[in-house]
Amino acid sequence: MDELSVGEVARRTGLAVSAIHFYEAKGLIRSNRSAGNQRRYPREVLRRVSIIKVAQRTGMPLKTIREAFKALPAERTPTVADWAKLSSLWKAELERRIDRLTRLRDHLTDCIGCGCLSVKGCPLHNPWDRLAEQGAGPRLLDPD
Repeated sequence: MDELSVGEVARRTGLAVSAIHFYEAKGLIRSNRSAGNQRRYPREVLRRVSIIKVAQRTGMPLKTIREAFKALPAERTPTVADWAKLSSLWKAELERRIDRLTRLRDHLTDCIGCGCLSVKGCPLHNPWDRLAEQGAGPRLLDPD
């Protein structure tokens, strides 16, 4: 069988049918229509959905995933080389996310650098609200 029903895709990927439809609506996967106007997905959709799930678990936004998929031919299954290319594109972003989460974990109970000057520790970390010059928000934990 070359094509799968939406139910088969959902069963094989562990996703709800609504998630499959959502991915299609967002341009991440594609389907064909049968003579009875039912969606039929090429088998390669299983690998694409797996890539989407892995990327989402790392915090990658769907927009970024969709942009990366534009580099792949729509008519064939992504190869090992395709995956290597995609994952290398995402590696720097993942490193930034890991750094941010590590900083958050390690300093979660410290001053966040919000500029409120109301926490007893703030005068030690942000005397005279100097962090306000760097921008709004929690400057020490989320400087981006």
